[in-house]
Amino acid sequence: MATQKMRDKIIDATLSLLGEKGWAEVSLESIAGEAGIRLPQLRDAYDGRVAVLQDFARRTDRHVLENLDPAMADEPARERLFDILFSRFEALGPYRSALRNLAASMLRDPVLALEMNRSVTGSMGWMLSAAGIGHAGPGGLVRAQGLAIVWGQVMRVWLDDDDPGHARTMAELDRRLRRAERNVMRLERLCGLLPGRRNRASDRTETPADAGT
Repeated sequence: MATQKMRDKIIDATLSLLGEKGWAEVSLESIAGEAGIRLPQLRDAYDGRVAVLQDFARRTDRHVLENLDPAMADEPARERLFDILFSRFEALGPYRSALRNLAASMLRDPVLALEMNRSVTGSMGWMLSAAGIGHAGPGGLVRAQGLAIVWGQVMRVWLDDDDPGHARTMAELDRRLRRAERNVMRLERLCGLLPGRRNRASDRTETPADAGT
C-alpha cells in the first residue's frame, strides 16, 4: 500500500514532467524516474497515468475544502462559490505550465478529455457542497457538469492571465457564474410550468383534511 507521501511524490513528478512536455510524452517510466522510484512501486500506487491526474484533482479538492474562509459563511451562494473556485485557481498556480500542456493535449486526445471531464465534474460536486449548494440526484449532477463547463471556460482565461492579481480571471469567473445562475433560474421556472411538476406541487400543498376527501 503506497503512502500519501509516496503518492504526493508521484503526483509532483508527473506534473513536473507535464510542465515540460505534452501528455503523450509523459511515460510511466519517466514518471518513476522523476519520482526516484521503481516501476513496481508506481504500479502499487496507481493503475496508470490518468489515475495520477485524478488523484491530483482529489488533492486539490482536499486543499480547498481544508481552507474554506469562515467569513464567507453568511454570504450569498454565488459569492461563496466564487471565493471557493478562485481559491482553487490559487492552489493550482504552481502547476499552471503543466495544466497548460494538459489542456493542449486534451484537444488532441478525446479519451483524455473525457476522463478529465469526469474528474472535474466530481471535483465541482465537492465545490458545490462546500458552497452549500446541493448536488444530490440527477439535478445535482447537471449542476456539477454545468459548473465543470464554467470551470473549463474560466481556466482558459486563467492559463494566460499573467497579472499577479488575476483581474481577468476574476472578471471572467464572476461573469460566468452570473450567467450560470440566470440559466438555472430560467430552467427552474420552465420546470415549474410543466404539468407534472404543477400537479406534484399542488399535492404537496394539499392539507390533510383535503387529502381525505
